[in-house]
Amino acid sequence: MQLVVARIGRAHGIKGEVTVEVRTDEPELRLGPGAVLHTDPASTGPLTIETGRVHSGRLLLRFEGVRDRTGAEALRNTLLIAEIDPTEMPEEEDEYYDHQLMDLDVVLADGTEIGRITEISHLPSQDLFIVERPDGTEVMIPFVGEIVVEIDLEEQRAVIDPPPGLIDDRAEIVSSHEESGAESDEGSVDESGAGSGDASREETA
Repeated sequence: MQLVVARIGRAHGIKGEVTVEVRTDEPELRLGPGAVLHTDPASTGPLTIETGRVHSGRLLLRFEGVRDRTGAEALRNTLLIAEIDPTEMPEEEDEYYDHQLMDLDVVLADGTEIGRITEISHLPSQDLFIVERPDGTEVMIPFVGEIVVEIDLEEQRAVIDPPPGLIDDRAEIVSSHEESGAESDEGSVDESGAGSGDASREETA
C-alpha cells in the first residue's frame, strides 16, 4: 500500500536541501537516509533520501542527485509516498494507520449503529472521523479517548461514548463534505489528537 508521508516545501540554502511538511508520526522510519520514495507527480521520482536533519524545528532533506538550489526548487510541492505492508502496525500503542480505520462500523456500547467511517480528517488540534450515517448524512466524531472508547480491528468496529448533542439532531452534520484526493500516512493515526498524517486518539485525565 502506498501512503503519503511528506510534502516537499521550499529550497533551503544552495546545496540542494529542501524543507518538508511531515505527514507521518514515524519520520525516523519513513524519512531516514536511504529511504526510496515514490512521488506525486510520478515524473519527479523516485527519490532516494541522502541526508536529513532538523533545523529550527523543520526537517530538512537532501536527495541523491540534487546538488543545488535550482534542483531543490524544482521539487517544491512534490508529495513523497512510501510503500508499506498493509498488515503493519504503528510502533506506539493505541496508534493506527488511516487505512486501518477506514470503513470501520461506528457503534455505541450497546451495539446501536451510528454509521461507517469514510474519511479521517487531520486538523492541527485533533483528528476527526467523518462518519456516514444510514440516512446518507455525515457527522464528525473527534478521535479522542473520552469519546472513542474502543477500536476493534478484528470486529471492524469503533465503539463510541458520545456527549449529548454530538450525534443527535443537534449534531453538526456535513451534508456536502468535499472528497479528499489523497491518503495520508497516512501514515498512522494515533490517539494523541496531534493532527498529523497519522490518526491518534487523545487520552484525557
